[in-house]
Amino acid sequence: MGYKDTIDYLFKCAPMFQNVGKAAYKEGLENTLKLDEYFNHPHRKFKTIHIAGTNGKGSCSHTIAAILQSAGYKTGLYTSPHLIDFSERIKVNGRPIEENFVIDFVNKHKHFFEPLHPSFFELTTAMAFLYFAEKEVDVAVIEVGLGGRLDCTNIISPDLSIITNISLDHTQFLGHTLTEIAKEKAGIIKENTPIVIGEYTAETKEVFTDKAKSENAEIIFAQDNPLISNAIHDEHGHYIYQSSEIKDLNGELGGTYQIKNTNTILNAVNKLKEKGYNITEKDIRNGFENVCESTGLMGRWQKLEENPTIICDTGHNIGGMEYISKQLMAMNYEKLHIVIGMVNDKDINGVISLLPKNATYYFTQASVKRALPAEEIRAIGIDHGLKGNAYASVKDALAAAKEQAGENDLIFVGGSTFIVADLIVLYKNNQ
Repeated sequence: MGYKDTIDYLFKCAPMFQNVGKAAYKEGLENTLKLDEYFNHPHRKFKTIHIAGTNGKGSCSHTIAAILQSAGYKTGLYTSPHLIDFSERIKVNGRPIEENFVIDFVNKHKHFFEPLHPSFFELTTAMAFLYFAEKEVDVAVIEVGLGGRLDCTNIISPDLSIITNISLDHTQFLGHTLTEIAKEKAGIIKENTPIVIGEYTAETKEVFTDKAKSENAEIIFAQDNPLISNAIHDEHGHYIYQSSEIKDLNGELGGTYQIKNTNTILNAVNKLKEKGYNITEKDIRNGFENVCESTGLMGRWQKLEENPTIICDTGHNIGGMEYISKQLMAMNYEKLHIVIGMVNDKDINGVISLLPKNATYYFTQASVKRALPAEEIRAIGIDHGLKGNAYASVKDALAAAKEQAGENDLIFVGGSTFIVADLIVLYKNNQ
């Protein structure tokens, strides 16, 4: 099989949550432990940093990886989902996994894993750990897939664990209250391993504190240790942070939610330095300023065009959309146009209720099975006082928005990681 056939095989052999949702989710670590034993525990051959959270874990994972790369560490990065190609999930020093490795992995080992019927994420996690071991990385930044306690990344023994925040998402798996979800995320807190918590609420703080105490783990609440005194946008839409430790820190990622992510990251980096990581101020500056180039990060308040301005963001739940809506309402433009679609297992009404009313909407659907039909999301939008039409694809919706927008208008595209994925593929194909 070639690369494309191999990826198709993986998608069909092991159902991908990205495409089919709940049917692809497997609770428990039984398959993960069998795969890990078969591959001779590759995750034990390098240091790890483990990152969970409802929102912000992707930005934090990529930025920390960029800082470590700048510091001279050979750095693995495992994240999900991908936007354009599977290889985005597994990187070393920003370079995606080689196609031949993926092909060889399947050809050599399918005799073992096929009888297990693993999930897509179980299989790709095993692939990532094996790849990092064979590449002899110094450290790997590992992003949790879903939850924490029963996530198949949770077999690692990291130097540091991070939980960015908790909000209501994936409630069908993790629980319907913040306390229940926090208990699942807190499952990554390990014995004698420091844990940085980015944000907490009254309900979640007690969960984290109790778990850390039971594991004899030092707990750092970044929210209670604010390292940023001021943050303003420059002419490029990047943040300039004033930190108690670093002046004029240039952050490439421009979404307002990055202020809290940055505070979490700076607290985490301080803890890594305490643990012996050789990270300088220059490395921190390089990581923040060049995170997209260093790691290939896409879709975080990413500006794609000007005149009219076109921005996309992968925020897709209530916590993410609260920040996006506030930022949209604070920006300068003549008219606001919003291309939006969602998948069918999210709190659709909760997210839609947060969207600004003073916009023209282009309701659409992503090219995945979980996509909510455009007409359905339009009907929900109308119930919430939003105005606009339905379009069968992101391509059609964007074309309509660009046709109606003036050069001083803003077009925002989002609501789902998969909407942004379709958008970026569209741009890539038109280059």
